[in-house]
Amino acid sequence: MPDDQDPLPYAASAAAAAAPPPIPPVTQGARDRTGLGILLMCATSLIFAVQDAFSRVLGSEYPPVLIVMLRYWVFALFVIALVSRQPGGLRRAIRTRRPKTQILRGAILVIEATIMIEAFVRLGLVGTHAIFTAYPLLVAALSGPILGEKVGWRRWTAIGVGFVGILIILRPGRTPLNLGAGMAFACALLFAVYGLLTRHVSRDDPAQVSFFWTGIAGAVTVTILGIREWEWLAPADWIWMALLCACGIASHWLLIRAYELAEASALQPFAYTQLVWVSVIGVTVFAEVLHLNVAIGAAIVVAAGLFTLWRARQKSIDAGRS
Repeated sequence: MPDDQDPLPYAASAAAAAAPPPIPPVTQGARDRTGLGILLMCATSLIFAVQDAFSRVLGSEYPPVLIVMLRYWVFALFVIALVSRQPGGLRRAIRTRRPKTQILRGAILVIEATIMIEAFVRLGLVGTHAIFTAYPLLVAALSGPILGEKVGWRRWTAIGVGFVGILIILRPGRTPLNLGAGMAFACALLFAVYGLLTRHVSRDDPAQVSFFWTGIAGAVTVTILGIREWEWLAPADWIWMALLCACGIASHWLLIRAYELAEASALQPFAYTQLVWVSVIGVTVFAEVLHLNVAIGAAIVVAAGLFTLWRARQKSIDAGRS
C-alpha cells in the first residue's frame, strides 16, 4: 500500500469517502504498470465528478443529510464486503488503538459531505470545486499545529500563493460573498482535518482499520443526524440515487486498483482532472458560467497545491535516505 503519510488525493468528499485503501504494498513488478494506474485515477476522477452532479440534482430536492445517509448505507456495505476479504477480516478491522479519533474522522467526513452538497446547490459545481482545491494547502498549513510537523518557507510561500488564488476566485469587495463560497471553504478545511487525522491514526492503525472505521463510523453518525429527515424519494429519484451509489462503489474500486498499480506521488497530480470534469459538467449540464477569475484562481491554487505535494514527497524521500 502507498505510504499512509502521503497526502490523500484531491477529491470532493461529497463524492469520495476515501481513507487510504486496504491494499498490499506496490511491488517492483507492479511499478511497470504506472500508466494503467494513472488511467484508472483519471477514470476515478471522472466518476467522482459525475457523482457530484448526481448529488447536486438530488440535493436540490431533498435534505443533503438524507442523500449522504442513503449513500453511506450502501458505502458501509461495500466497506464490510471489501474488508472481510482482507487478511484478518472484520475481526482485525474492528480493532483500533484510537477508537475516538477514528469515530471523529468518520463524523467529520459526514459533516463535510453534507455541507458540500449544499454548496453544490448554492454555488454550483464549478465554484465549489474551485475553492475546494485549497484543501492540500490547508493540509500543509495545519500539519504543524495538528501533527507537529515542520513546514518550511517554500511550502509556506506556496500556501500564501494558493490563498491569493482563492482571493482571485472570491474577488472580495467586488462580488458579494456567497454563503455557498463559505461552505466550500469550510469543506476544504474539514477535509484537510480529516486527512491529517487519517495520517495521525496511521501511526497506530493499518489502512484496513481506518478504511473500515471511515465507512462504519460515518454510516452510524449520518444515521443519527439524518434519520429525522427521512422521506421517501420520488420513484424517478430512486434511479438517481441508485446511480449515485453505483458510481460510489465503482469509483472506490477503481481508486483501490489505481493504488495497487502506482505510487501515490504518481497519481496525485492526475486526481486534479476531477476539476476539469466538474467544470465541463457544470457548464454543459447545469448552465454554470466559468468566469475568467475562477479559472485563473483555480489554476493558481492547483499549481500551489501540486508544489506542496511535491515538497512533501521530497521531504519523505530525503528522510528515508538519512
